[in-house]
Amino acid sequence: MMMFRQYPEHKLRMPTSNEALAGRTEAIATSEDHFVSGLPLHGPWPHNMKKILFGMGCFWGVERLFWQVPGVYVTAAGYSGGLTPNPTYEETCTGLTGHNEVVQVVYDPAEVTLAQLLQIFWEEHDPTQGMRQGNDIGTTYRSGIYVYSDEDLKTAEASKAAYQQALTARGLGAITTEILPASDFYYAEGYHQQYLAKNPQGYCGLRGTGVSCVI
Repeated sequence: MMMFRQYPEHKLRMPTSNEALAGRTEAIATSEDHFVSGLPLHGPWPHNMKKILFGMGCFWGVERLFWQVPGVYVTAAGYSGGLTPNPTYEETCTGLTGHNEVVQVVYDPAEVTLAQLLQIFWEEHDPTQGMRQGNDIGTTYRSGIYVYSDEDLKTAEASKAAYQQALTARGLGAITTEILPASDFYYAEGYHQQYLAKNPQGYCGLRGTGVSCVI
């Protein structure tokens, strides 16, 4: 999704509240159902489901990665971690919303554990690159894990420490992934949802470090 070829300084740092775009009070239009499974993107979901948000760069490839994992119930592309309410894709691309491109993963913990999802997260992208992922540059492409409980926060932090040890042993750099309690999740526009199922030859920027993560 390299729509912008120039990368001004403000796109490489989080905006202040004074710089952030105003956004809107109403949610933007998006899909109602998952293009692959037909399940509802917005719920309701079975009561035993858990959810987590992952930022790993362009959300097209990230969403495809996780909807293929057994035990994942439904996925959705969206924006989180920023300041602007109900942002559009074009607004996030300016770097003035503070949002990250993320994928909401709703999963059955009886079929796939958080530790297993975190292993996929760490191994399938490079979490050391700061405000970028490969050729995708800007705050919207930062690495992030956004959780919904204190227990999941501790699990994510422990997995980060374990993976840092593995990266350090291979001579690689420090992890820049932010791990935070989840803030508002805003669904991306309908054409972004399950993009690579609709466009199988579309862009996917996922590139791991080649280092295994043992949790």
